[in-house]
Amino acid sequence: MRLRMLAPVIAVGAASVVCAAVPATASTPAVHLARIQYDAPGKDTTHNVNGEDVKITNSGHSSVSLKGWTLRDPKNHVFTFPSHTLRPGASVWVHTGKGRDSGATLYWGMGWHVWNNTGDTASLRDSHGKSVDSCTYHDSGVGYTNC
Repeated sequence: MRLRMLAPVIAVGAASVVCAAVPATASTPAVHLARIQYDAPGKDTTHNVNGEDVKITNSGHSSVSLKGWTLRDPKNHVFTFPSHTLRPGASVWVHTGKGRDSGATLYWGMGWHVWNNTGDTASLRDSHGKSVDSCTYHDSGVGYTNC
């Protein structure tokens, strides 16, 4: 009789140990902000705007269409992705300035720098406006941050 009463207690105790051993972790979205080059080399001028860029990576196992997705800062500078598919394991770089889109390089078309050298937040949203990822940084002295 005593053994029957102890069995549920032992089972609950064992389950508690198993549950406590599983760490709580935040999951990284498949498509995420990987790096921000917020301080273009040299003095900030209209000539080095493309020295700023944001790297977006697909760490998932399937291709993702970025058409209609947006990259933005808190001041509401918004880049809307054109028709672009990001394959598994691939990355795309969004340069702040002007240029011709090709493969893994897209251009925002801005005439001046977007990312503040002292600190800022980049936000990535899907085509429905749902937040996918964000990355906040403060000046580290190296001009970039890994998200």
